[in-house]
Amino acid sequence: MGWQAPTRSSLALLVCAFVPAGAAGAAETVVAGTKASGMGGSGEGAFVAEIVLLLLVGRGLGEVLQRYGQPAIMGQLIGGILLGPSLFGWLWPSAQHLIFPTDPAQKGMIDAVSQLGILMLLLLTGMETDLRLVRRVGAACFSISATGVVVPFICGFALAQFLPDALLPNPTQRTVAGLFLGTALSISSVKIVAMVVREMNFMRRNLGQVIISSAIIEDTIGWLVIAVTFGIATNGRLQLVPLVTTIAAVALFMVFSFTIGRRLVFTLIRWTNDQFRSEFAVITMILIIMGVMALITNMIGVHTVLGAFVAGILVGESPILSSHIEGQLRGVITALFMPIFFGMAGLSADLTVLADPTLAMLTGALVVIASIGKFGGAFIGAKLAAMSFKEALAVGSAMNARGSTEVIVASIGLSMNILSHNLFTMIVTMAVITTLAMPPMLRWALGRLPVGHDEQQRVEREALDEYGFISRLERLLVLVDDSRIGKFTAYLAGLVGGGSGMPTTLLQPKDGRVDRPTDSKGQERALQEIKKGAKKSAQAVKRIEDTLVDKVHLTARTELEATGETIAEEARKGYGLLLVGLDNVLTADGAFAPALNDIAAGFDGPLCLVLNGGNAGEKMPTLKAGTSILVPVNGTQVARRAADLALALARPNRARIKVLYVSQKAAKGRRSTSVSHSREEAVLKDIADLAGRYGLHIDTAFHTRVTPDKAITREAANGAAIVVMGVTQRPGGDLFFGETAGAVLAACNCPVVLLASARPKHDAAGAELAA
Repeated sequence: MGWQAPTRSSLALLVCAFVPAGAAGAAETVVAGTKASGMGGSGEGAFVAEIVLLLLVGRGLGEVLQRYGQPAIMGQLIGGILLGPSLFGWLWPSAQHLIFPTDPAQKGMIDAVSQLGILMLLLLTGMETDLRLVRRVGAACFSISATGVVVPFICGFALAQFLPDALLPNPTQRTVAGLFLGTALSISSVKIVAMVVREMNFMRRNLGQVIISSAIIEDTIGWLVIAVTFGIATNGRLQLVPLVTTIAAVALFMVFSFTIGRRLVFTLIRWTNDQFRSEFAVITMILIIMGVMALITNMIGVHTVLGAFVAGILVGESPILSSHIEGQLRGVITALFMPIFFGMAGLSADLTVLADPTLAMLTGALVVIASIGKFGGAFIGAKLAAMSFKEALAVGSAMNARGSTEVIVASIGLSMNILSHNLFTMIVTMAVITTLAMPPMLRWALGRLPVGHDEQQRVEREALDEYGFISRLERLLVLVDDSRIGKFTAYLAGLVGGGSGMPTTLLQPKDGRVDRPTDSKGQERALQEIKKGAKKSAQAVKRIEDTLVDKVHLTARTELEATGETIAEEARKGYGLLLVGLDNVLTADGAFAPALNDIAAGFDGPLCLVLNGGNAGEKMPTLKAGTSILVPVNGTQVARRAADLALALARPNRARIKVLYVSQKAAKGRRSTSVSHSREEAVLKDIADLAGRYGLHIDTAFHTRVTPDKAITREAANGAAIVVMGVTQRPGGDLFFGETAGAVLAACNCPVVLLASARPKHDAAGAELAA
């Protein structure tokens, strides 16, 4: 035994090299604290110690791996391996058993968190599953998914038939073990594949979308297979009647989920968001939905992971789910449940068994079979889809990442006593090796692929969406009355939201209150205007981009007072824009009425006011082909947002866009220089690129010898139907957008749409905060 001491000392140094700084000291502190608690390694102290170490080591190693271009979840898995019998338990057995005791009651506490972590992970995986992307890509991803699942599944199933009896808890259940092993080898990790594809800027490339779509389909097929396999394992052997019953139950569950269930989930999330005032109510409802669907799948005899996965898909498709809410849920899952689950999976693996040459050789064979089967299957599918050799090479490299999904499948098999601890260790080792090998392989393969001219244009066009204003809106709040300007505003709201199926809430005030109007059909007319505009916009998206758009989800509210306080309460639900169309909101001296000031004070985000120009008639314009929309620009961000809005209004009706470059130099009597001309050209080119995103062309005009307000009113007098201006809200208690906006409003002979930036924020002392 004398030779073990120096070996363990050397490995202790290795621990310090791999475990983040401070983790070893934290382990000693945890051990000392656990001993001091007098609980002998059990109870709440040991439970907290387990969580602290799993979070600390998993997060630290994940950070290290991510800095080297590897997925962070592999760091969490490796952290669990290091804390388990593979290293920590071998170097310091007493301390490892003290912190991670084998007592069933104590172990059940952390296992419960880990099992909940599986459901939360599958919820998040489902939320990240974009079925619309699959429909958009087409048949190629189905070919890749079919061969990419079948070939490695056959390899895994066949391998299970030749495994030594010692690797199976029950050698008579080789069929069930083969189903688990085949599924583990056939599933790709969408999360890891997407990470590398996004990092390589291939997310918008045709091949990148095919790769992601194929991984999504494989993931979905995998969880369906696991659900059926769970039912088979529950019966103990393969029986025809229970198998048919299980498949039928899964099919009915899927049909119900994506028909009635989808509408029910949308309704529940919207109702919770709109009715509850307590914090994080929507997240609570999402977790309830996940739990109920997991219970349903458990009741029909399949694993709860299928219910959590499908719940995630439905939640992710909910139109009311904002990125803010999704970010909150993602935060708690990635910060708490992911490190604990993958850490516990690592703890269950004992790499010391690989000291056995036979097991080491079998593990190597498993890695080779898994890699060849997965790579070969995806490569064959890509070639069947008429892809080039380089593209097929990239597809095969991408699909060879298992990561989180395989660990989850293996954990389920271990918990059901289908897989032995040694076989589980082999699968985890294979998952780590193939997952760490995949990112550099895929980066190399993608780096060799050129981009065609047409694809480059599409990629550049879609890249504009990341910086666009309208494309990033998630929910629209509309406040209109029953006047002509109110109905016109409702129509414009439909044009804005219809292009993406944006959820829209309509408020209709009367005498400063959101109440039943005297004309009971007033609200219905506003709703019809929104629907008409939304239909036009959706048809334009289908015509130009060949993309189907969901119907706008409309909500009408009539019971609240239209004051700053009630608008603020409504805005709490998460709106990206407040669009206001009210009559008689300008006083005789051109200032905004107190009621509008009060309403605007309740909304901190961007504000859009639709107002009738001082010289305009009562009749509202009709937007149609050939109608002109005037957009003044000056190179500022608010002006670019206004151009984005104008293009969204013009596209459904094929209206013309007239971009007028206005310069402050004219107002100050300065002459233009070559530098200013270059700036003008750059600004107009930016707007032209934005127009290309909408499939529109623009006309341009310059007025450099008059003040901006006169230039705008003169150009508007040449037949503009509406003027769309970007303005900045100035500090102060009342609405004020500057002298230019006020002069244009007073002199313009058509409606003016003012798109204002978010209100300036102030600290407690009233000083304006820097943005």
